[in-house]
Amino acid sequence: MVDLLVTGGWVMPLIVVCSVIALTICIERFTALDRVKVAPPHLLATVWRDLNQGELYAQKLVQLRANSPLGAILAAGIANREQGREVMKESIAEAASHVVHDLEKNLNTLGTVAAIAPLLGLLGTVVGMIDVFTQITTVGTGNANALAGGISEALVTTAAGLIVAIPALVMHRYYTGLIDTIVVDLEREAIKLVDAIHSGSGQDYTA
Repeated sequence: MVDLLVTGGWVMPLIVVCSVIALTICIERFTALDRVKVAPPHLLATVWRDLNQGELYAQKLVQLRANSPLGAILAAGIANREQGREVMKESIAEAASHVVHDLEKNLNTLGTVAAIAPLLGLLGTVVGMIDVFTQITTVGTGNANALAGGISEALVTTAAGLIVAIPALVMHRYYTGLIDTIVVDLEREAIKLVDAIHSGSGQDYTA
C-alpha cells in the first residue's frame, strides 16, 4: 500500500483523501437514510389518535417534530391546522423542503468526489508520462524495461482514481434514488394528514 502511494507521486495522497471522504459520506448517509427512522411506520395513525383524543399538546408536538423527518412535517401541518387547508399545505411544503435538504446532506460532496477522482488520476498519469518522456530525452530509449516500468507507474494513479470514482458514483446515484422514494412516502403521509383533518374521515386515511 505504501509502495503504491509512493509510486503514484504527489497526486496519490489526494486520491486517498477523496476515498476517505467518499467512504465517510456513504457510511453517514447509510445511517441517516434509514427509512424506518425517516418515516416511522404507523406514526400518522398514532398522531391522528392523539389528536382526536386531545393528547397532542405543545410539548408532545415538539417531541414529534424532533423525533423524525416525517414527524417534523406532520407537526408543521398540525400546528397550522386551524388556518385552513391551503395554509396547512403550505406549512407542510415548507417543512418538507427543510427535510429534503437534510436528506440530501453531503450528496453534492459525494458527487464531486466521483467527478474529480478520475481527473486526479488522469493528472497523475500525465505528470508521470512527462517524467517518462523527460527520461527518454535525457538517457534515450536504450533501457526498455525502465521505460515500461515508468509508464506502468504513471498509470497507477488513473487506476486509483477510477477505483475511487466508480463506487462513489454508484452510491451517489443509489442515495439520490432512495431519497426520491422517501420523499414520495413523506408526501403521501402528509396528504393523508391534510385530508384526514379537513375531510372529517380521518379513520379511512390513517389506516
